[in-house]
Amino acid sequence: MDQHSATPASDTMQAGTTRLPPHAARPGEPGHDANGPTFSITQLAEEFDVTTRAIRFYEDKDLLHPAREGQTRVYSTRDRARLQLIQRGKRVGFTLSEIREIIDLYDLRDGLTKQLEHARGKYEAQIEKLEAQRKDIDESISLLRHGISFVDGELAKRTDTSAQTGTKQNGVSHTNPSAQA
Repeated sequence: MDQHSATPASDTMQAGTTRLPPHAARPGEPGHDANGPTFSITQLAEEFDVTTRAIRFYEDKDLLHPAREGQTRVYSTRDRARLQLIQRGKRVGFTLSEIREIIDLYDLRDGLTKQLEHARGKYEAQIEKLEAQRKDIDESISLLRHGISFVDGELAKRTDTSAQTGTKQNGVSHTNPSAQA
């Protein structure tokens, strides 16, 4: 272990900058293959706070491609990265088909140029869409605040009127008929 960190030095991936999640298998451990650590569906579900059903849904939509060891799904670091991109894309409002377009461009092997250009265009379009939604939301909030002010004013008028007239409303005395007997 590194004396400045509670994390083993082997936790940094080959690039030296990305830390593996604590549940990732280390070299030489079961669950680590030649391409790096592997993950179970449960590990990924816990890490990304999604259900295992959601992960299987992403598989059905051809967004994730785990290997199989018998009936067990074995997810690679590539699958983990794809799941992270799926979650980020969903968080900013992309549809699964838009997310797939962006992710699938990684497979072109063109130095990521096409993927980056396409992603940039998608991001700009999504920002415009979100800004329009924010404008609509701000306008709706403003209308609701005006509505609250109007209602508060009407309630205040009724409270003031009731306090000034006592039990009289509209100049008519309201008494309990059974109390007159």
